[in-house]
Amino acid sequence: MNSHEKHTSNILDMTEGKPVSLLVRFSIPMLIGNIFQQLYNLADSVIVGRLVGANALAAIGASASVTFLFFALCNGIGNGGGIITSQHFGRKDDAMVKKCITNTAYIMLVYPAIIGMIAYSLSRPILNLLKTPADIMPDSLAYIRIMCIGIVFVSIYNFISSMLRALGDSKTPLYFLIFSCILNVGLDFLFVYYMKMSVRGAGIATVISQFLSGIGCIVYAIRKNPYFKLKSEDFKIDRDLMRSIIRLGVPISMQFSMIAISCMALQRVVNAYGAIAVAAFTATSRIEQIIHQPYQTLGAAMSTYTGQNFGAKQNRRIVEGYSKALIMMAVFSLAMLVVMQLWGGAFVGLFVTDADVIAMGGAAVRITSLFYAALGLIYVVRGVLNGLGDAFFALLNGIVEVIGRFTVPFMLTAIPAIGVWGIWWSVGVVWIMSGFTAWLRYLSFRKKLFPEDTVLNPPANGKS
Repeated sequence: MNSHEKHTSNILDMTEGKPVSLLVRFSIPMLIGNIFQQLYNLADSVIVGRLVGANALAAIGASASVTFLFFALCNGIGNGGGIITSQHFGRKDDAMVKKCITNTAYIMLVYPAIIGMIAYSLSRPILNLLKTPADIMPDSLAYIRIMCIGIVFVSIYNFISSMLRALGDSKTPLYFLIFSCILNVGLDFLFVYYMKMSVRGAGIATVISQFLSGIGCIVYAIRKNPYFKLKSEDFKIDRDLMRSIIRLGVPISMQFSMIAISCMALQRVVNAYGAIAVAAFTATSRIEQIIHQPYQTLGAAMSTYTGQNFGAKQNRRIVEGYSKALIMMAVFSLAMLVVMQLWGGAFVGLFVTDADVIAMGGAAVRITSLFYAALGLIYVVRGVLNGLGDAFFALLNGIVEVIGRFTVPFMLTAIPAIGVWGIWWSVGVVWIMSGFTAWLRYLSFRKKLFPEDTVLNPPANGKS
């Protein structure tokens, strides 16, 4: 495969060049794409919250952690396939890259369908377990079930984007997310405002938009990306490769699912404080989803960067990239701390007009913004360890998150002087717990993997 083909298909080889430049080049398109993807949720929340009402917004919020659980179970497998693909790409093994693409596709055709059926049948019992308020239960259930039906279609985009990003192509997924976001907003107005379908319309709009984005992305990749120009031998089932994908993907899925379960535990605490608290928590969660995007993007960039360099046995570059990523994360955390302390309430006002909800939400984001650096640390370290194929960390991180979410919110809200504000203080405390655990895991893993002189004396040439 010649360099011209790689250039025209947006492929980025991250085993050569300065880490900061590579991370920025990879991250910017992906960051824009992630923000557009979050606009799905923002469009649902703003349109439903302002055109239908606070209860409708609360219904979507009450179902968010449940839908995240189901989607997390699917996305982890796609991420596992992407990590293995990036490692083979770093080794310059084109044949195995193509096999990774097809064998991951086989898994992603079956697995989401199974998860969707199970999720549909369990949606009502889970909402009951979370003590979802009776006045928002019907809409919450309807929204979840629509997303369960569409989980296969949504997974198509997540699969193809993980494959492309493993090859360093963060631009192609962006193009189709922009199209999908615009379509989603249009469909939201059609279904929610004109057809009066409330939260059901918002769910249908999201599924249709992401499905069309995924199909378009696949067609484009087949036509433009040389790794997707597959021959008959590339479609052979490789059971060992599939086992490797599942062996790495399942712990990542478990990590995501345990995080989702922990969010559900927190949602149960929130639900106990009534519709105003639920609406405020929903609004602040939507804001935090935007804040998460630069961290998530940097973590994904580090995963691809680490995977490619690990495959190429460029261990020194991994350590150097990690150090640079931490600096980038710290600068962003400080900037967002200032923004949220000054204008947090104004951001909450984008979602609802209820003064009580805005007041509570504004105070809440000022609390959580104090802990943004811990959140960023989680993503950076997770990206490195996932790129190295450290499946154990994914499971460990999920366990820590679950323990924190099941204990800290109950303890803090039980203190009379803290009360409902313990919801948001607990978010920050759990970020610290998870970030500290991730950092300790990185230190132990680095000692085993990298010689001491690699850590202390990184090369000073232009390729580091």
